[in-house]
Amino acid sequence: MRRLRTRLAGALLSVLALTLTTAACGGPPGAATPSSGGSSASPAADRVEPLADTPAPDLPVTVRSADGRKVTVDQAERLVPLSGSLSEIVFTLGLGDRVVARDVTATFAQAGKLPVVTRGHDVSAESVLSLRPDLVLAEATSGPAEAMDQIRAAGIPVLVVGPAAGLDDVGPRIEAVAKALGVPAAGQKLTRRTEQRIAAVTGTVPGERPRPRVAFLYLRGSASVYLIGGRGSGATSLIEAAGAVDAGAASGLEKDFTAITSEALVKAAPDAILVMEKGLESVGGVDGLVEIPGVAQTPAGMDRRVVSVPDGILLNYGPRTDQVLTSVVEQLYAGGGAA
Repeated sequence: MRRLRTRLAGALLSVLALTLTTAACGGPPGAATPSSGGSSASPAADRVEPLADTPAPDLPVTVRSADGRKVTVDQAERLVPLSGSLSEIVFTLGLGDRVVARDVTATFAQAGKLPVVTRGHDVSAESVLSLRPDLVLAEATSGPAEAMDQIRAAGIPVLVVGPAAGLDDVGPRIEAVAKALGVPAAGQKLTRRTEQRIAAVTGTVPGERPRPRVAFLYLRGSASVYLIGGRGSGATSLIEAAGAVDAGAASGLEKDFTAITSEALVKAAPDAILVMEKGLESVGGVDGLVEIPGVAQTPAGMDRRVVSVPDGILLNYGPRTDQVLTSVVEQLYAGGGAA
């Protein structure tokens, strides 16, 4: 859900977009060992952890949107975040009770009962407007443009938040949302908490040499979409934070995503493969993954070394990134490290 241009509006949303244009398609926890592959270390229960103290918005405020517009927010009683990543930030700031709708990628428990008004790039302006929002929080990839224009034309403030492409984007995205909601101090507090937790995880990463090579594969078996991530896929920062090398980028893949070929996989030579859980399920688990041409010939395929993370949070780069990173590290180094 670059989305596969991977800025899935932060990264996962973009991946869905490319999937929809690449093929007509509709298209989570436990530690995996190299021999078992495919079971994923859970980033904890699928819930967000709000700040202990619920902040009180100090409004109105005028902020600069990532699309260059100035946005004035007079009140924040009814919020519509157009991605799972943005929903996660709002809820973790402690303002989840003000959210009145969600994107399909907002899969965490607290958002589960909210109506779905958008699916990646498929925003329904009519559905959004029917909820009488005070503020719409959007990704750079939210669309179509006509729907976004219709929402603005109705007088609804729309804040576009800069894309999530790596760990360096965690703090700026949290603080951009917090400022628009009139709770900048809470944004700074959440940023500090998140960055401290990420730093604590990176401190546990084994100093293995040579560093393991990890290829990020985007899979949707039902649509015959099999892609390998390159530079800018959105996964490089996460892979490097786990003490590994992005095998796709290191092999010279400049595009965000490239169709998987035996030649590309052999050149990438990954020691492990990073996938989204639903993508792995769509190809029949690890048994099906190694049947994709070229996978079985890689060190990762021979060792069945697969790191699997839930789709909804893998590339969010937000308040739960420390949990994602923990899961990746635990799975990647299970059983003694890279082959």
